[in-house]
Amino acid sequence: MTLPTALLEALHASFAGDALSLGEAERLAYAYDNSRRNALPDAVVFPTSHEQTEALVRACREHRVPLVARGRGTNTTGATVPVDGGVVASFERMNRILRIDPDNRLAVVEPGVLNGDLQQALKPHGFFWPPDPTSSPWCSIGGNLACNSAGPRTVKYGSPRENTLGLRAVAGTGVGFRCGTYTSKGSTGYDLTRLLIGSEGTLALITEATLKLTPKPSGLRTLRATYRDVSAAARAVARIMAQPVTPCALEFIDDVALKLARDHGGDSVPVAGAMLMIEVDGEPDTLAGAVEAVSRAARGDGLESLQVAQSAEETQALWSARKALSPAQRTISPNKINEDVVVPVSRLPELVDGIKALAAKHDVLIVSFGHAGNGNLHVNLLPRDEAERERAHACLAEVFALVIRLDGTLSGEHGIGLVKREFMPLALQPETLGLMRGVKAAFDPDGILNPRKLLP
Repeated sequence: MTLPTALLEALHASFAGDALSLGEAERLAYAYDNSRRNALPDAVVFPTSHEQTEALVRACREHRVPLVARGRGTNTTGATVPVDGGVVASFERMNRILRIDPDNRLAVVEPGVLNGDLQQALKPHGFFWPPDPTSSPWCSIGGNLACNSAGPRTVKYGSPRENTLGLRAVAGTGVGFRCGTYTSKGSTGYDLTRLLIGSEGTLALITEATLKLTPKPSGLRTLRATYRDVSAAARAVARIMAQPVTPCALEFIDDVALKLARDHGGDSVPVAGAMLMIEVDGEPDTLAGAVEAVSRAARGDGLESLQVAQSAEETQALWSARKALSPAQRTISPNKINEDVVVPVSRLPELVDGIKALAAKHDVLIVSFGHAGNGNLHVNLLPRDEAERERAHACLAEVFALVIRLDGTLSGEHGIGLVKREFMPLALQPETLGLMRGVKAAFDPDGILNPRKLLP
C-alpha cells in the first residue's frame, strides 16, 4: 500500500531523524521474523515513549493503516510479519529497566529490554524473572509478553502470564491505559493483564511491564536419564510430575533428535531410544532429598542410565545433546516446520507414540523434543524437497488433530501468529472464537493492530 501524505507528515512530526525509516533496505530488515515469512512494511518507526506510541496509534487509526508492534523478531509463527504492509513499530529503543524493587519482588521495564539483560541486572539482587525462552540472550520482554513465550523453567515457575503483575499499553483506539497491580494479590475487575499477554499485539501495544520476581535458589542439580524407547521416557515424565518435588526443567529428546545431535555434536551425546534432561533447584539442606525423589520417579521400566552432574563442567556436558539440536536440524532441512503442541502430561505417551506413527505414515522425518514437564513438545518436521514439503503439511494437520483428541492445544509458548491461524477452529468452538472477536473489536474497533494474525 502507499501511505497517505497526511500520515507521512504525522510520522515525520513524531519521529525525527533516524526514528523513521522509509528506505527499502531499512524496511526490509523489519519485513520478516524467525518463521522465514516476510512482507515489506511501508514505514518503520522506533518509539521511545508511551506518549509517542499513543500519537502513533491515533495517526494510524485516523488513516486506517495497519500497525504491527515488533520486538526482536525471534518468534517462529510469523506474528510480526506485516502481511498488509503499513507501519511497523519496533520497540528496540524502549529498552530501559525503570525500577528494580527487591522488597516488593518486582521490576518495571520497557518492552525493548532483552530478557538476558534483565536477568543479568537482577542477579546482584538475588532474583530472576522465570520466563527463559531459548532465545533469551536476544529476545525482548515485550515479545515474551506478546506471545506468552516461556521456556524450560515454566514447569515449576510458570509462563509470563503467571509472572507479570501489570502493564501499561495503548489500545487500537489510541487510548493509553494501565492494568494490573503492583501487589502480588489483586481482585479488582477483569484481568486485562493476562488478556493482553499472549494476544500477539492484536489488542494493544505494550509500553511498560511490571514483572513479578522470584528469589534465585542457591542450589541446582542436573540429571540425565536415557531410556530404551520414547514410550518409556514419556511414562517416566508422567511419574516425575505425579510426585511432590517439581523439577525446574524437564526436557524430552526423542531417538531421532539424539541421533541428529550425536552426528553434529560428537560422542558426548549418548546413543539411546530417548533421553530426559532434568534440573532440580532449591536450598542445600533440601536439594539432596529433592534429587533423590526425582531420581526414584525417573527409574522404572526402560531406564538405561541415570547420571547426576557433580560440577558445572559435568552439567555443561550433560546438556550438550540439547544444545546441539538446533544447528543439527538446520543441516537437515532449511524448511523446518517447528510446532510447539501441548497435551496433559498423562497423555504425553500417547502423543509421542502417535507422532511416531504419523511420521511413518507420511514418510516425513520428525524430531520431537521439548518441555515435557508441561506436556509441551516441539514437533519439528524436516522436509528436504518439494515432495516431502507437501507430505509434511498433510502430516501437520494430523498432528494437530491428534493433539486436540488428547485434550491438548495448538501452542504452549510460540503462539498462533500467521502459521497456525487456519487451525484455530480445531482448538476452539465457534462461540469461543466469536467472543474473542468481540474482545478484539472492543480494543481495536478498526482492526488496524496486527491484522490477519491469531484469529481465523
